[in-house]
Amino acid sequence: MAIFLTESSKVIVQGMTGSEGQKHTTRMLASGTTIVGGVNPRKAGTAVTFPQGEGAVDIPVFGSVSEAMTETGADVSVIFVPPAHTKAAVLEAIDAGMPLVVIITEGIPVADTAEFYTAAEAKGVRLIGPNCPGIISPGKSNVGIIPSDITGPGRIGLVSKSGTLTYQMMYELRDFGFSTAIGIGGDPIIGTTHIDALAAFEADPDTDAIVMIGEIGGDAEERAAAFIKANVTKPVVGYVAGFTAPEGKTMGHAGAIVSGSSGTAQAKQEALEAAGVKVGKTPSATAELMRHILS
Repeated sequence: MAIFLTESSKVIVQGMTGSEGQKHTTRMLASGTTIVGGVNPRKAGTAVTFPQGEGAVDIPVFGSVSEAMTETGADVSVIFVPPAHTKAAVLEAIDAGMPLVVIITEGIPVADTAEFYTAAEAKGVRLIGPNCPGIISPGKSNVGIIPSDITGPGRIGLVSKSGTLTYQMMYELRDFGFSTAIGIGGDPIIGTTHIDALAAFEADPDTDAIVMIGEIGGDAEERAAAFIKANVTKPVVGYVAGFTAPEGKTMGHAGAIVSGSSGTAQAKQEALEAAGVKVGKTPSATAELMRHILS
């Protein structure tokens, strides 16, 4: 099994005809993702040819998300749309009732995210992101920009705020493999949270242990620690990026800012350890903790 994304997932790409959309559609197809269409109202009725295996495949372009869902049965949309147009694209997917929407775009105004987050909550649509690398269930499907060749299927679940640390952890534990790895993004407002992923991994019979990667700023990791203590029976190891960040300075992600003792890496580590989570000082040390548990 996997969480949120399986081998039966049918994916459409909003922004497939743009340069980023074409590049990553090619990569997703190469990693086994079932991509059934793209969306671009100005190019509706056309198709884009992509390499697939030894040959090529023509992916149709639809005029709307609703049309694409009706014609293909799509149940996942991934969005490669510039920030100025992302809100409209996400709202269109939500209005169409798309069950899972993965938003790769970074630099989206927080007010826009707040608007489509609220709409998604009201319609029961799961958002992943924005400003995230996406989600991969190795050997089954890959939606976003996560490299597919750095790990294989296995029984570890990974949830991470950081894209690059997602990739590093997948590589460090490649000999064990992953059920699903999900990059949730580091913006101040995100769709799927650490807690959402932890709950799904806890319920997944094919996930044996969980890696959680957080970063300074906010209180998401502290809330996740409380959730783990109350609800998670599987072993969890954690890493918090930003131990050397100076107070009051934003570090990378828009949500990663520290005020006083609130949101520091040390405070997050203490909360996680109090919940029984083993926390590594570096990504490699965190991977070694998981390796020890699984061995």
